[in-house]
Amino acid sequence: MARINLIDSFQEFKEAENIDRPTLMKVMEDVFKTLIRKKYGSDDQFDVIVNDQKGDLEIFRRRMIVDDGDIYNTLTEIEYSDAIKIEPDYAVGEELYEEVDIQKEFGRRAILAGKQTLASRINDLKKNLLIKKYEDRIGDIVSGEVYQVWKKEVLLLDEEGNEMILPKSEQIPSDYFKKGESVRGVVKKVELKNSQAVIIVSRTSPSFLEKLLEIEVPEIFDGLIVVKKIVRDPGERAKIAVESFDDRIDPVGACVGMKGSRIHGIVRELKNENIDVINWTNNTQLLIQRSLTPAKITSIDLDEEKKHATVYLKPDQVSLAIGRRGVNIKLACDLTGYEIDVFRDSEGEVDEFDIDLEEFSDEIEEWVIEALKKVGCDTARSVLALTAEELERRTDLEKETIADVLRILNEEFEKE
Repeated sequence: MARINLIDSFQEFKEAENIDRPTLMKVMEDVFKTLIRKKYGSDDQFDVIVNDQKGDLEIFRRRMIVDDGDIYNTLTEIEYSDAIKIEPDYAVGEELYEEVDIQKEFGRRAILAGKQTLASRINDLKKNLLIKKYEDRIGDIVSGEVYQVWKKEVLLLDEEGNEMILPKSEQIPSDYFKKGESVRGVVKKVELKNSQAVIIVSRTSPSFLEKLLEIEVPEIFDGLIVVKKIVRDPGERAKIAVESFDDRIDPVGACVGMKGSRIHGIVRELKNENIDVINWTNNTQLLIQRSLTPAKITSIDLDEEKKHATVYLKPDQVSLAIGRRGVNIKLACDLTGYEIDVFRDSEGEVDEFDIDLEEFSDEIEEWVIEALKKVGCDTARSVLALTAEELERRTDLEKETIADVLRILNEEFEKE
């Protein structure tokens, strides 16, 4: 058998469409030249020819014809008497080209090993190309079709059939996927696991929201508006600080769109995540004030050295500033880089004896106090001002816990 058929390997080539043909040919030549070197010690006198149409591979050997008895190197030379057995017209001094009988010279086992090595090299090429492709796309939006849904992750396939993983930790809490559904996310990272390329996709990353904004807001894509910072509590709330380089453009208005037309599509994609768009400013007080939207602030005390801000608000604005489960104030802290504490502004009101909730830490557990503080109740009277039903609704504390808290606080004031 002078030649071998590599049609199976060529099928692998067809699947690796992104690998250019010269690279593929070079890989095939390298694999079989390795076999030649193992047998003969050198591949200098051999030509490996690949027929990319039929999937055939041929090997030709070149040797110089010398007089009988004058041979010094059997690898590069052949005696005249042996040469004319191959082709009678040959003469001394000519170069003999001889097709190598691959099956006979190398044996079935060596050829099989060569084919396996070839398949492995092709897979490595495909893997490296896939890694490079997606490493260049980190932070970009990709779309994939849901192929399999598991408890801890979802398997997506891109338009070329490459696998992408959307872990549970990178999903918006209210995400629900069905097989065949199209899903968007950003490429977060590319990993190697068990020699396989694993492409991790995220829907919770701030860069996902940023890329969605680029799609919906042409001014951002064109660079007229810059997204300075994005902070998110996925599925709950996000805050975006934007700045315009053109005084004629209102960055907030451009991002929101007429009657919210631009932001609505993003909100739907993010499962009704509330999005606050604010104007970026280098004025820290003003930035903190804007970051606590929708609450309206009365006054702010800043400690720039400690990066701490004490914010005073009217009683009805405290819960707005803190937000559900403390999300609003947490995002404001992340956006500004300041630790923010909020207090009710009692100016103009008759001072009434009150007690800080921390004073009850020996009777009320710390996590309960923290839960009450998150909804703006940092003193005993602020808790008692609310009904048990309202406290239950705002804090998610159980009825029995709230009843105990109210009893302890009421008893304290009865003593006074």
